[in-house]
Amino acid sequence: MQRVDTDIHRSAVVADTHNDLLMLVVRRSAAQCGKYFRERWLPQLRAGGVDIQVLPIFIDEQFRPEGALRQTLRMIESAHRLAEANPDAVGLCRTGVEVDEVLSSGRIALVLALEGCPQIDDDVELLRLLGRLGIRVVSFTHFGRSALADGSSEDATGGRLTSAGVEALSVLEEDGLILDVSHLGQAGVDHVLEIATRPVLATHSSARALRDHHRNLTDDQIKGIAATEGVVCVNFYAGFVADHDATVGSVVDHIEHVAWVAGIEHVGLGPDFIKELVGELHPGDEPLISEDVGLDERLAIPGLEGPAGLPLVTHEMLVRGMSEQDVRAVLGGNVLRLFRADLGRPGVRGRG
Repeated sequence: MQRVDTDIHRSAVVADTHNDLLMLVVRRSAAQCGKYFRERWLPQLRAGGVDIQVLPIFIDEQFRPEGALRQTLRMIESAHRLAEANPDAVGLCRTGVEVDEVLSSGRIALVLALEGCPQIDDDVELLRLLGRLGIRVVSFTHFGRSALADGSSEDATGGRLTSAGVEALSVLEEDGLILDVSHLGQAGVDHVLEIATRPVLATHSSARALRDHHRNLTDDQIKGIAATEGVVCVNFYAGFVADHDATVGSVVDHIEHVAWVAGIEHVGLGPDFIKELVGELHPGDEPLISEDVGLDERLAIPGLEGPAGLPLVTHEMLVRGMSEQDVRAVLGGNVLRLFRADLGRPGVRGRG
């Protein structure tokens, strides 16, 4: 890699809006989770130059439905423990001001998110409680149906947000939590874009125009997210990026397409690195998720198996002639702008 690539990457703010590493941290004892994070994940994040890391809380099938809220609380506590055990390296952030403070100290800003809402079902007021505990980004569903919305594998139903989902969006907007539309079904995304009054985020979604998969966003949806002042963070999962033989170049194809559709100021990175997660949680030949959601064995693009590969994306963007300013915006500048404006800030930024 050329020296100029390294310099630009290292000096840029790099934001990863989706890494499920908390699912592995929570498997360690309370006394060990900080040490595990420091030894296993911190070197990877530093190697990739990550400055902002969104940590989704995903509740595995074994905990649903009865144990979903309990496991959520365990994962929130594990995040607090890893941060308290590594105060020199990371800081949990609830506001854009806190993100800036952590970044200015040379540490990694951690932001907690919910991936799906099995822990609340239709008890929407629980979102306020989870916000008090530090949650700042929320998606309403995963692949299937929830009490708030249908996931993308249910696209055939044409399901929009439920009445509880509409109420939940209102709660998020009032309390300064950011809605994540990744995993929402197509009609659900369209519904959100009709009624949202604050910026929305797609934490890990790519372009359907390049890879016709239900987990990806249409051009109209990408434009709609941009119209809210939001950001589309491109997913690196191989099966969502290309039909076959996905490469780093395939990821940058999606970045360029989103930029072409929505403007460079609305593109970010949502890698969704899961190879290590799958290796520990689903060893051997045990499938990760059933085939009906369109996942396969292509978990990682060569070179992008984990955070350490992120400089390869910077290199590819520069090789293609993207300006340094645009590269910095995609790497994290756009997400940082959104977080500064809206993270943890009660309803003060309605559109219109």
